[in-house]
Amino acid sequence: MNRRPRLLATAAVGATAALLLAACGGGDEEPKGNDKIAGADTGGETSASPEASATASAGRPKIELPSDLTYTFDWPKTGAQEKDAVLNDSEQFIKAVDMAIAEQDPLHKAYRFYSEGTAAAGSQKFIQEFVDYQDRITGAKRYYNSNVKINSDGTAGFVYCEDQNKAYNKSLKTGKTDVTAKSKDNYVLYSSLLRVNKQGIWITEKLTSQRGSTACQS
Repeated sequence: MNRRPRLLATAAVGATAALLLAACGGGDEEPKGNDKIAGADTGGETSASPEASATASAGRPKIELPSDLTYTFDWPKTGAQEKDAVLNDSEQFIKAVDMAIAEQDPLHKAYRFYSEGTAAAGSQKFIQEFVDYQDRITGAKRYYNSNVKINSDGTAGFVYCEDQNKAYNKSLKTGKTDVTAKSKDNYVLYSSLLRVNKQGIWITEKLTSQRGSTACQS
């Protein structure tokens, strides 16, 4: 008997945050207790979004999502081209995974365009669980407390939070939405490792998550 997949906005490899901030090049910055994520952007000036030019880039898949699934990305632009590109491409990866779920395609080209390695493998497994149960995601999701660092080897570390309290599973068989109560477990801390490919796309290679993170509830 299949178990209904537990909602996660992006597929996380494993249930720990082993890459947490290590990917950002500083284990001494790991959040403790109810502290905010170390170095997370909480405001400041914004620059022109690279999203328009990025979306127009040749080869990028078109992201089309159900009208009942919405997003809020409280990720202030940094003004640094590389960091802002990481923010944009990570947003596209998140949406691409949800599109694959909505279209019930575990090998969807969109999320594979933005991911490789264990992140892509984890995404495929995660999407397959929704396909097996004939579910998709509905509601509203919010992303915040972003922290990007470009490492000396050219990779990027990205840590961010997600609030899933208004996002739910929706059955494709019955059309019914499984509305769940607000819970601390709906706050998820993600840590990803990315690299830029020859096309200038920031590809997510590794992704971990920590559900119920106190750092995302402060």
